[in-house]
Amino acid sequence: MKKNILWVACICNIFMHGMEKIFPVKEEKKSPMLQHLACIMDGNRRWARDHKFETFFGHKKGLDAVQHVVDFCLIKQIPYLSLYAFSLENLEQRSQKEQNYLFEVLAQEALQNIDTFKNKNIRIKFIGDSALFPLSMKSVCEKAEQETESAKALQVNFLLCYGGRQEIVDATKRIAIEVAQGTLQPESITPDLFEKFLWTSPMPSPDLIIRTGGQQRLSNFLLFQCAYSELYFTDCLWPDISPVELESALTYFDTCRKNFGK
Repeated sequence: MKKNILWVACICNIFMHGMEKIFPVKEEKKSPMLQHLACIMDGNRRWARDHKFETFFGHKKGLDAVQHVVDFCLIKQIPYLSLYAFSLENLEQRSQKEQNYLFEVLAQEALQNIDTFKNKNIRIKFIGDSALFPLSMKSVCEKAEQETESAKALQVNFLLCYGGRQEIVDATKRIAIEVAQGTLQPESITPDLFEKFLWTSPMPSPDLIIRTGGQQRLSNFLLFQCAYSELYFTDCLWPDISPVELESALTYFDTCRKNFGK
């Protein structure tokens, strides 16, 4: 009986290999690796209201969520992560007290976690109009950037006092200055050259932008860079972001990229 089973198994094996030569199995092409994930972290204040907490506690929970996303990027080997932390519009819409709290919490988190960033091989960058940073925040930003400069596993960009339109205007002004000085010819201006003048240069444009909180708009975030980004909107509030939600976003990205250009 055992001999018969072995003979059947051998015949099936030969048959299947023969069929593969006649009808080769077509391997599914893998989707391009996600190089740059960007997040619009919306919903901290609503989360706090929903849970009967002070607004400020929502921002603190939002920073806890940042840690989850950072760890997710490390696991998935995503080399760039950009986080929309504080827009230029926030300077007009938020009270001075709330602004001071946000900057203070960010400064404390950055200082307390520098060793963790270094141990995890994470580089920290702050992108935005640094002229608007509080003086205490500037020194913290410089320290965090300098001490993590050599890290290679993941670059985490915190966008503070940032606005996409303002970034484009600033790049245009600096290009105009070089043209006026004769160091740059107008015919040399291309999209690639323009991108080099953006605050985000030289990192790649985001492949996927996740926005939490239920709103479906970019809110002045990476406007030039997002020309070919996939956009993933979710009702999940930022403090509730989870690996399950992030996996769903990656699945969506893979599906979109399989059909890219078709």
